[in-house]
Amino acid sequence: MTDDADGFRIETDAVHAGQDPDEETGALMTPIYANSTYEQDAPGDHRGYEYSRTGNPTRTDLEANLAALEGGEYGRAFSSGMGSINTVLNLLEAGDHVVAGDDVYGGTHRIFTRVYERYDLEFDFVDTTDRDAVRDAMGESTELVWVETPTNPLMNVNDIGTLADVAHEYDALCAVDNTFATPYLQRPLEHGADIVSHSLTKYLGGHSDVVGGALVTDDADLDERIGFYQNSVGATPSPFDCFLVLRGTKTLPVRMDRHCDNARELARWLDDHEAVSAVFYPGLDSHPQHDLAAEQMDDFGGMLSFEFDGSLEQASTVVSETEVFTLAESLGGVESLIEQPASMTHAAIPREERLAVGLTDGLIRVSVGVEHVEDMKADLEAAFDAAR
Repeated sequence: MTDDADGFRIETDAVHAGQDPDEETGALMTPIYANSTYEQDAPGDHRGYEYSRTGNPTRTDLEANLAALEGGEYGRAFSSGMGSINTVLNLLEAGDHVVAGDDVYGGTHRIFTRVYERYDLEFDFVDTTDRDAVRDAMGESTELVWVETPTNPLMNVNDIGTLADVAHEYDALCAVDNTFATPYLQRPLEHGADIVSHSLTKYLGGHSDVVGGALVTDDADLDERIGFYQNSVGATPSPFDCFLVLRGTKTLPVRMDRHCDNARELARWLDDHEAVSAVFYPGLDSHPQHDLAAEQMDDFGGMLSFEFDGSLEQASTVVSETEVFTLAESLGGVESLIEQPASMTHAAIPREERLAVGLTDGLIRVSVGVEHVEDMKADLEAAFDAAR
């Protein structure tokens, strides 16, 4: 892994960045400051905190930790990943135009089209693996290029540097959702992105017990604007949620190593399986952006999708018959999860739009956990047998 500006590698920053032992007690973990308000020495004269929506010491340490992991200067935490995405959209004005990938997460598609289109924002969804398609969609009113990489759920890999360059040609911002890769595997600011977005619910929390979001940037003015909306809109996490994510980031590197090892082995097994017609995982040599992923990422992640060679009903049986894999939405926890995007995480996207980009009814998405990979294979084999 690369060195951070402080001279430490990311494995060390994950444990220590943004956190010092408590001055009064020596406690190693940041305390949970369960306060709503703080004493002021005189009207307007406070000791750094006045109201916990505006700032909280537990959240401050988390934000510093997240910024360090992404190699950024400024971090902001939110009550959910959608809260962070909403804040990016708050930076725009009526009449502005956004270019986004055509296979973004369903919740992202929903807030773009069903919430912000009502306020006269315009969105074009294009193949962001095609630079020319992105450039053709740009215009004088374009203010944001929204990028996922790898994408959810088709695992396409986008060239962050190229897309950031295109955005900057039009004086637009480039924001990258780095949830799937995490800063342990990919740091978009290093490639020219202006904003990095995370759902802290996923790998950074890592234990399926907290919901949160984050934005990281290197730009002080941009951070000030983000901070204004963070405080004004109020989608901020509780101190306890911040504590849980800080606990999660400490083990991010060791968890991600196991996620990646298991996913790579499982993807190869699925790729050779007669019941599977296609596997979507950037770690496979057959993946169309494998070389880009190898260059842009430090490993290929713990997420994969595959097409079961059968009917919609048979694919539904597969996801319902597993034992090691739990049928559930979300991802990034230590336990393995399985789901059918068409009827779950991406149900908000109209079917014709899903099919047009290859998100079929029979697509199955897997969040590969840290269990033994041979147990995962046996579990899926039994589910395949039940479906046929």
